Parts: sequence; structure tokens; C-alpha cells
Amino acid sequence: MPSFSIIIVSWNALHHLKKYLPSVIATDYPNFEIILADNASTDGSKAWVREHYPKVKIAALEKNYGYCGGNNKAVPYADGDILLFLNNDVRVEPDWLHGLARCFEDPGIGAAQPKFRSDEEPEYFEYAGAAGGFLDKYGYPFCRGRIFDTVEKDYGQYDNARDVLWASGAALAIRKELFIEQKGFDEAFEFHMEEIDLCWRLWNAGYRVRYCPDSIIYHLGGGSLPMDSPRKVYYNYRNNLKMIWKNCSAGSLVRRFWIRYGLDIIATLRSLSTGNWKEAQAIIRAHYHFWQSFPSVHRQRQELQQRRTVADDPVTIMPVNIIKEYFLKSNKMFRELP
Repeated sequence: MPSFSIIIVSWNALHHLKKYLPSVIATDYPNFEIILADNASTDGSKAWVREHYPKVKIAALEKNYGYCGGNNKAVPYADGDILLFLNNDVRVEPDWLHGLARCFEDPGIGAAQPKFRSDEEPEYFEYAGAAGGFLDKYGYPFCRGRIFDTVEKDYGQYDNARDVLWASGAALAIRKELFIEQKGFDEAFEFHMEEIDLCWRLWNAGYRVRYCPDSIIYHLGGGSLPMDSPRKVYYNYRNNLKMIWKNCSAGSLVRRFWIRYGLDIIATLRSLSTGNWKEAQAIIRAHYHFWQSFPSVHRQRQELQQRRTVADDPVTIMPVNIIKEYFLKSNKMFRELP
């Protein structure tokens, strides 16, 4: 059975550690370790963990590196075969690692995620990961069990294990050697879509990403940025463009990127027409900063394209326009998509 290194990034979130860390400590699995990647917290997090759970390793970072940087810098502390990046607001079932371990018996699986349920409404999926993530043909992310703001109740409709495009960063398991080979999370993303970018790189390197329904976690979510935050809008639009440009195959880049770019312009005009000036400004700023960073993004693309072993885009990029399906055809659930 593989060994797991569970890495929990935290910054001034002692209240979450007190509530959620005990369930992780109580994991029923023979070979795992827990690493707290502390982003220079000032609320006593490190001292509390040392006092109550002295076996937890602590990567005491000198400043707040955010999600990407904090996780990347904690990896040298890890001794496990599988890295498991876990948010600090996640409660787990005692046997949750067993299902993930079975996924990694297949050497073709590079990364995996458990089933995400809501900690506040456990009968529902949770927004961040639900039952595994996909992209539509223009790069919009969605999940089995959650499309845009529609979150489904879990009654076993997605209890079949299957390949997905991306595993949510709130509970992302990945082979350690692959994470290092892929140079970890892209820290230029800062927040949002960094796990989609990483998983897409795995697909391009010939590995698959898997959803494991036998492993169940409960995620509070919503702790980083509010859904309607202009800052969240900015990161989502900017990082989506970066992700598409870095990872698309040569045959699909021009079509996918420029159609998506046009849809972003339409989204900006819609925001302006409805008086949502802050959202429109966030989208414009995202595009400005994308082009400002374009030389470095394009260098990344050239390097990744030289290393890729699969010529085509992943089959888990679904041939649908999710905006058309959701808003025009009212297909609100994954099973309703063509």
C-alpha cells in the first residue's frame, strides 16, 4: 500500500485546525504522515499543533506564500509516495485513504481526488470538487455534481470511479515523483485553477487523473475569496487564459483560445450593461495582466510542448459549450449534458 504525505497549508486559521485536524489525525490507514505548511501564522497555530499533535511535521515558512507556494515549499518535508494536498477546512472519513490507495494501484493514474461533500449540508456535493472536474471545449471548468452555482444532492448517481480532467486542490492526491517532475504548482497563478493546470500537464505527459468515490471527505469551502469577489473574478479569468495557452495541443490552441477570448469580451460587455462595473474592471485587468505576462507564459508553453508525450488534448475536455447548455438549454446537471 502506498504511503501518503498529507500536506495542509494554513495561514492564521487556528479555528479551522482545531475543528478539522482531529479527523485527519484519526485516519485509519497504516502508513501516512501529516505536514502543516504554516504560512507565517501569528495566531498560535504552530504552538497549538506542537502541543496537541507532536507527531505532525511543521514546515514553518517565513512568510505567506499562499496555496501554491506554501504547498510547493512543504514538499521537501514529505517522505510519502503520494502527496495529498488537503485544505485546512476538510473533515474526513476514517477510511478515506484506502479508496485513494486503490486508485494508485493503476500505474497510469497520476493524480486522484475523493468524493467531495459539503460539511454544512452533508447530503449535497461540495462546490470545489464534487465528483471530479472537467473542462468544456472553451476552457470553462465544471464538475460532476456541480455546474456553475447548481450543486446536486448526492444519492449515489456518481458513485462510479472514472477518469476526470482535474482533481480539486482542496484534496488532491498526486504521485510525488510526478509532482516534482512537473515542477509543482505554477506559483504565478497565485490562487484558482492551479490544480487544473497541474492535472492538464499530467494528461499531456501521458498520465490520467481519477475520481475515487470510495473515499469521502467533507469540505467547508468558501474560505478564501467570496463567490462574487472582483479579486476572484480577476484570478479566474487571468489564470484560465494562462492555462489554455500553456497546455492546449498545437492543433487546438488557436481555436480554443480565441473563441474563449471572444467569450470573455462578451462577459465584459454583459457586466457593463448590467452596471456591474467592478466585475467588468476585474475582467479587463485580468486580460491586461495576461498580456503583460505573455512572454513568460509562452516560454512555459514551449517547454511543456517539448516535454509532452500525448499529441492531442485530453478526452476529458468535453465537446460541449457549458454556457450554452446551462444558460440557454437549462441543462443544470452533469447527467443532462449531451
